[in-house]
Amino acid sequence: MIRRFRSLPLRSRLALLVAAAVAFGVAAVSMSCWFVVQGKLYEQVDNDLQKSAARPQEYSKVLGTLASCPQSPESDAGDFRVRENYYLQLVKADGASCLSAQSMGMVKISDADKDVIRSAASGKGILRNGTDTKGNDVRVLTVPLVVTTGSIGQPRLYPDTALLVAVPLKSTQSTLKDLALLLLVVSGVGVIGAGAVGLAVARAGLRPVDKLTEAVEHIARTEDLTTHIPVDRHSEDEIARLSRSFNSMTSALASSRELQQQLIADAGHELRTPLTSLRTNIELLTRSEETGRPLPPADRAALLVSVKAQMSELAALIGDLQELSRPEQGQHAERTQVLEWQDIVEEALRRVRLRGPELTITADLKPWYVRAEPATLERAMVNILDNAVKFSPEGGTVEVALADGVLTVRDHGPGIAAEELPHVFDRFWRSPSARALPGSGLGLSIVARTVQGAGGEVSLTRADGGGTLATVRLPGAPVPPPDTPPETVPGGLS
Repeated sequence: MIRRFRSLPLRSRLALLVAAAVAFGVAAVSMSCWFVVQGKLYEQVDNDLQKSAARPQEYSKVLGTLASCPQSPESDAGDFRVRENYYLQLVKADGASCLSAQSMGMVKISDADKDVIRSAASGKGILRNGTDTKGNDVRVLTVPLVVTTGSIGQPRLYPDTALLVAVPLKSTQSTLKDLALLLLVVSGVGVIGAGAVGLAVARAGLRPVDKLTEAVEHIARTEDLTTHIPVDRHSEDEIARLSRSFNSMTSALASSRELQQQLIADAGHELRTPLTSLRTNIELLTRSEETGRPLPPADRAALLVSVKAQMSELAALIGDLQELSRPEQGQHAERTQVLEWQDIVEEALRRVRLRGPELTITADLKPWYVRAEPATLERAMVNILDNAVKFSPEGGTVEVALADGVLTVRDHGPGIAAEELPHVFDRFWRSPSARALPGSGLGLSIVARTVQGAGGEVSLTRADGGGTLATVRLPGAPVPPPDTPPETVPGGLS
C-alpha cells in the first residue's frame, strides 16, 4: 500500500493527504457532534422521566393496581398519574410487575430494579436502557414508590415496591440516525471537496516544479545549459530558492563545460608544437637511415638532444594537464598532512639550483607548519622557484625568504608588465616575451590552485628596482599542533 502510494504523482499524493487530513478532522468533529447531541437528547429524556416519577401516587390507586396486578395496559383496574406515551408499572420485591391502565406496555425487569426496592430507604433510583416485551428500546427510570392519601396527605414510602417509568427511544434513535446520515453526507461532500481543492492547490503550487522538470528534461535532451527558469526576484519561498539554485547550478555547469572545452582546445594547441617538432626530427632521422645517407655525427647528436628535450617538454605538459584535471574541491583529503613548509621549500630549492647553476640563490627560511598534500605543495614550490630562475639574467640573484607563514621569492629579471599581471595565473597564458622560453604556461596555474586549496593566497607583483616579487601566504603555526602524529611532521617529504 505504501509502495503504491509512493508511486503516485506528487500532486496526487498531496491531494490524497489533504483529503485524508480533512476526512480525519471531519470524522472527529462529526463523531463529537453526534455524541454531544446523543448526550443532550438522553439528558432531556432523563429529565422528563424524573419529573414524571417525582410526583407522589395516590395510595388508593396504588392499592387497586397491586391488588389486581394487571399484566396488560387494556385493564382499567389501576389508574395512577403518568404522562401519555409512557410506560408505567409497579415492581414488587420478587420481580413481579403490575401495569397502569395508561401504560404503553410492559418493560422487562432487571436485577437493578430489584436493588432499588432493597435500598428504598436511601431514596435513590436508577436510570438504564432496556426493552419492553415486544423488543422495543426504552429508557427506564426506577425509583422507590412514594404515595399520598388525598390532596393534603403527607407523602411516604410504600414498602417493598418500586415505581418504574419508561419512555420509548424510537423518536430519539430516529433523530440520532437522521443526524448520523446528515453528518455522513456532509462529511463525504467535505472530503470530496477537500480532495478537489487539494488537487487544485497542488497543481497551482507545483506549477513552478513542473517548469523546473521541463527545464531539466530539456537540458537532458538537448544538453543546453543556457536554459534558465524565470524567478521573481522579490520571492523568497522554497520554489523560488529551488529555481535560483537550479539556475546557479546550470550556470556553473555551463561555465565548467566552457572551461573544459577551453582546456581541451588549449591543451591541443600546446601539444601540437612539441609533437610537430618531435615528428619532424624523427622523420629526418628515419629518412637518413632509409636513404643510406646518415647525418653528420654533430648534426645527429644535436637532433637527438632536441628530441630528448621535446620529449621532456611533452612529459612535463602532460603532467601539468593531469594535475589540473584533478578535482579542485577536497582533492586527496586523505593525503593531507601537517608539514614543515621550510623543508618543502628547501627540497624545491635543491632541485631548482640544478637548473640554474650560474645563479646565486639565497634562502632565509623560518619554521612554519602547514596542512597540505606533500607532493602537490612541493610541485607548486618548484614551479614558483623555477619561474624566478627562468626569468633571472645570467649571474643574477634569486632571494627566497619564509617568515610567519609568508614565502617571498624575488628575482632581478625583466619583470612583468602591469597589463599582464591579471593574466599570470590563467591556464596556458604566457607573456609575449617568454614565448621562446620552454614551458607550457601551466606552472603558475598549478601554484594558484595548490595554494588556494590549502586555504592560502598567492600574488605576483613588480619588485622595487626591477624584477618580480612572488608572495605566497599559507595558514599554519610556527610550532606543530599538539595532536599531530610525530611521523607526519619531520621532513614532510622523502
